[in-house]
Amino acid sequence: MRVQIAFAAPTRIWRQTLEVAAGTTVGQALAQSGFAQAFPEFTDQPLALGVYGERCDAGRVLQPGERVELYRPLVFDPLESRRRRAGHRRGKRPATR
Repeated sequence: MRVQIAFAAPTRIWRQTLEVAAGTTVGQALAQSGFAQAFPEFTDQPLALGVYGERCDAGRVLQPGERVELYRPLVFDPLESRRRRAGHRRGKRPATR
């Protein structure tokens, strides 16, 4: 069966299409994909995994046509970033009377 592995690196999108046996897990497909060789800098910390945007663990069995996604750790807190943008916008508005 055919599955895809996808990773959004800081400078590019990396995708691999694999033919795997029925019953292959996310972890097995990842090992077969060559990800560790392409991105050795991400092998010392486990990345979050998902299938079509839903987080899962490496033991999840894949179905034909699914896309495994690897998620890098967040560099910033999205909620804090949103608060800062809102505060910045409030500071630029002209005063109303």
